[in-house]
Amino acid sequence: MPRVLVIAPNWIGDALMAQPLFAMLRLKRPDLRIDVLAPEWVAPVFRRMPEIDEVLSAPFRHGALQLKERWRLGRALRARGHVQAIVLPNTWKAALVPFFADIPLRSGYAGEARYGLLNLVYHKDRAAQVSMVEHYARLADAPGHSRTGREAPLPDPRLTTDAARARATALRLGIAIGNAPLAVLCPGAEYGPAKRWPAARYGALATNLVTKGWQIAVLGSSKDALACAEVALAAPGVSDLSGRTTLDEAIDLISCADLVVSNDSGLMHVAAALERPQVAIFGSSSPDHTPPRSRHARVIWLGMPCSPCYKPVCPLGHFRCMNDIGVERVLSECSALAMLPESAD
Repeated sequence: MPRVLVIAPNWIGDALMAQPLFAMLRLKRPDLRIDVLAPEWVAPVFRRMPEIDEVLSAPFRHGALQLKERWRLGRALRARGHVQAIVLPNTWKAALVPFFADIPLRSGYAGEARYGLLNLVYHKDRAAQVSMVEHYARLADAPGHSRTGREAPLPDPRLTTDAARARATALRLGIAIGNAPLAVLCPGAEYGPAKRWPAARYGALATNLVTKGWQIAVLGSSKDALACAEVALAAPGVSDLSGRTTLDEAIDLISCADLVVSNDSGLMHVAAALERPQVAIFGSSSPDHTPPRSRHARVIWLGMPCSPCYKPVCPLGHFRCMNDIGVERVLSECSALAMLPESAD
């Protein structure tokens, strides 16, 4: 049985946008086993993908070379007999483990001059504007292959959940599912403030929903603590869970949500993969490049002349791509989700 090793991205959103690649690999080779080498902060996402056979932990610090550790891991992986490695990150160091493991076919995008480390090299088409899902999915085909309209559309990312476990997780976090509709607000975004709708607006949104009988949970990492605290202070009764959940627990809680409002972030992609009703707010990035792939998602993006700039901080200083999005606009998009209950009554 042939075995492929995938070197995973370091970000939750990128991990989810890679899932259609795995589905395409399975479609082409139903007998294929897919192993993923992933950092522990991303691994829970892959463990919920039915296409993945085994998730291997990458014991590397974020941004660190750790050459000796990569050599040791590569030598240890030799015994698994992988016939191919697919390297998703563009960095030079990400391609080292498959090289040290002597995996015969090592594929990925050219990235940081990785010729030699990779022996099946793909090049990004600068002229074509493709989504990240399509960017990764191209690695299932030969270099230069162009998908046509006759081919089946790429599947959307989807995560598995256990309803009983999810409800137990929510209860442990102080959220009683079924007592009132649950809105999960995610005011953070790892890349930088230009991707974050102002926390004060999230606070006003939370206040509005609370008055309508909703219970609110605010999710984020410890890096989002200040923004999440501002939201919680604005509306009595809001549960601030920033930095208090594992990724598994966050996924469980989102799977119970009646509504998710987020920026363009990893948790936005989690909500889409769980098919929760959601409103996704974009600023410096583009919903054409990293959209929430779900029929239950509504996107707000003003498409300012200066966006997408893909900068972590607004280079012009006015931040209009986010500041010009009012709370009423977000509430309107929430109401437009036909399956969404408006209150607990």
